[in-house]
Amino acid sequence: MRFSFGDSMCDPSHYLPLARAVEDLGYDSFPVPDSICYPDVAVGEYPYKADGGREFLDGAPFIDPFQLIAALGTVTERLRFKTSVLKLPIRNPVLVAKMTSSLAYLTGNRFVLGVGLSPWIEDFQVTNQDWKTRGRRMDQMIEIVRGLMSGEYYEFHSEFYDIPRIKLCPVPGEPVPIMIGGHSPAAYRRAARLADGFMFAGVNKAELAATVAEIDAYRREYGREDEPFEIHAGVVELQGAADLAWLEDVGVTELGLGPRNAYEPDSLNVQQKIEIASRLADELGVGAR
Repeated sequence: MRFSFGDSMCDPSHYLPLARAVEDLGYDSFPVPDSICYPDVAVGEYPYKADGGREFLDGAPFIDPFQLIAALGTVTERLRFKTSVLKLPIRNPVLVAKMTSSLAYLTGNRFVLGVGLSPWIEDFQVTNQDWKTRGRRMDQMIEIVRGLMSGEYYEFHSEFYDIPRIKLCPVPGEPVPIMIGGHSPAAYRRAARLADGFMFAGVNKAELAATVAEIDAYRREYGREDEPFEIHAGVVELQGAADLAWLEDVGVTELGLGPRNAYEPDSLNVQQKIEIASRLADELGVGAR
């Protein structure tokens, strides 16, 4: 079992000292969220909050994840970083591949690309990307990103993308893991078919066990059950070290922790967050497992 610790929608000055402290405490990774903008007029509900409201995001600070992780990489030596998750289909796949390969190269293969679909149609509108084809395009984008990071000439032609033979340089010395985040059977299937793992956020134990079993069934369907596959999860009802064995039995490879509920206003200073990270590290044996 590995452990991550991070924060989001907080004072941006907290990130660097928190990452340094998390590394010193023995945590394995630091997740970084993604958000482009907050629309003045929006439709639909936010799917990851019980009441569906998204007003809490108005004015919440988000640093572009590629730039933030580049900064975090300069003040750490061992800690891995992951986008949790990058809204992939609102972006250009060639530019994502270039930014991903550059970031993985600069951090010494300490980057995991977590990707997902944005639940906001407004994200697609402001970036001039099609909403209706987002799922099919995302599948192709994953293939494109992998192909371009091979270090060899690569081309791709489809109804959505027409990429001539090109090569990126430099590329990282190891393949960048690509993980999927989401809350739908389509996301579970996509992860089982195309990805190196799946990221859960804020699930309870029953949901986690059922969904991991569903993903495992899809992996068997696609003949990938023997390939390495990571499960990263933040479990809302975790009681302490006694639950770790259960999580490992379910298949969780990395447990996500944080100092607070990110959907509520941040009232903690960075030292208080570091103290919480230290307490949880002691309770759960972070660095000793």
